[in-house]
Amino acid sequence: MSLHQLNPPQMAAIRYLDGPLLVLAGAGSGKTRVITQKIAYLIQQADIPARHIAAITFTNKAAREMLERVGKLLKPGEGRGLTVSTFHSLGMQLLRQEARELGYKPQFSILDAADAGKIVSDIVASTDKQEIRRVQNAISRWKNALIGPQTALAQADNEQDLTAARAYLSYQDTLFAYQAMDFDDLIRLPVELLRDKPAVLERWQNKLRYLLIDEYQDTNTCQYQLVKLLTGERGMFTAVGDDDQSIYAWRGANMENLALLQKDFPRLKLIKLEQNYRSTLRILRAANSVIANNPKLFEKQLWSELGHGDLLTVVQCKDEESEAETVAARLLAHKFEHRTLFSDYAVLYRGNHQARIIEQAFRNQKIPYLISGGQSFFDKTEIKDILSWLRLLVNEDDDPAFIRAITTPKRGVGAVTLEKLGAYAGERKISLFAATQEEGLRHRLAEAQRAPLEAFAQFVLRYQQRASREPAGPLIVELVAGIGYEAWLFDSEEPRPAESKWKNVQELMRWLGEKG
Repeated sequence: MSLHQLNPPQMAAIRYLDGPLLVLAGAGSGKTRVITQKIAYLIQQADIPARHIAAITFTNKAAREMLERVGKLLKPGEGRGLTVSTFHSLGMQLLRQEARELGYKPQFSILDAADAGKIVSDIVASTDKQEIRRVQNAISRWKNALIGPQTALAQADNEQDLTAARAYLSYQDTLFAYQAMDFDDLIRLPVELLRDKPAVLERWQNKLRYLLIDEYQDTNTCQYQLVKLLTGERGMFTAVGDDDQSIYAWRGANMENLALLQKDFPRLKLIKLEQNYRSTLRILRAANSVIANNPKLFEKQLWSELGHGDLLTVVQCKDEESEAETVAARLLAHKFEHRTLFSDYAVLYRGNHQARIIEQAFRNQKIPYLISGGQSFFDKTEIKDILSWLRLLVNEDDDPAFIRAITTPKRGVGAVTLEKLGAYAGERKISLFAATQEEGLRHRLAEAQRAPLEAFAQFVLRYQQRASREPAGPLIVELVAGIGYEAWLFDSEEPRPAESKWKNVQELMRWLGEKG
């Protein structure tokens, strides 16, 4: 779509370059079109090189789609160096380049929630998943609010918060010793770095001269501070958001960031996108009447040129089973009446927990379906456990794989030993596995600490050597048996989930055996 096909507010948002801009974009109002067209406008009309522009999204999928759409608007080579990424990816890019300023090696590890959970479990000396999740959530909230461990300790006013704050302090020490970070650190640490190191701040403000932020209403305190630091007093940014579409308050999103923009950037210009290109008038009137009750920072009224549309129907069901059966029955009736295909229908639900009941109703009626989203097989904890072992055999310098393998199942190597190992590896700027092979480490560990660590390293080396000459299938089965994974799974889980997880591991082994 070229510029002349845009409506006047969209055009105004694209062309405005005189300072900070907030685009209040209602649902279906073409906000992604505005961002992508503005990137092209900055490069082609405003003569800002692509390498000095960053567009920040909330998901990798959104970043990929945006990059693809921008690519269609630019000539070959014009987009070289353009940054289109999530907040976390941008933070990681910054930290890889500035790691030494924080005492980290550039090849620091990034731990996922499961790996972080194991560290928390050791610190609080509990296997209660609810308790571990509670502490993890508390640590995440503190990090996203830019509250450090000492402040969290000082502010704790009940036993639960005190336990979580103490865990937070130990957790951060452990992460640093492992030369590792979690996902929240990928934004928190850049903020601290930019705030405390003027030379780093100047370097990145010069590098990123114009920012575009998508879904701005979903930013948390930490993300807002990152934007504020990067844009500085110039405020060369376009934030696109909608106070009626904020859905991430549960994970720290702070809608007040929309109001803060006006306070922190008095020159902020506001442009509203109110024309909806997705829905008919009836749907918009219903939506407007619902969101009219929202606590509002800005008033807006969505409108459309797509006609009135069909009447809306509200169906009251006695419970969720009845609701699922009604959906199935109405779908079949409509299909029979209109001679359509099953692939012509979509069922939208608010949360994944609702999917199971709808699935059951569809299976009862023999309605074929495909679930979009949901957890990938390869994202399941038990699959990632086994794959960590295999990653370590292929690449012994993979620190996250090393940490996961040595702690799943536990092999007699405690947290204190791992911290000493991590500290030594950090000093020597080498991987954790490489550190196990160095004589210097031996002098730092007592015999009781050294023996299980050396046994683990020898175990890995033996399988590494065999992996290069033996078929994958039988070797993986032997490896899984050798680490005692099945017994550990049934010891640490209730029987039914343990059985389900073990079946997944068996499926993985079967699949890998067929491949190699």
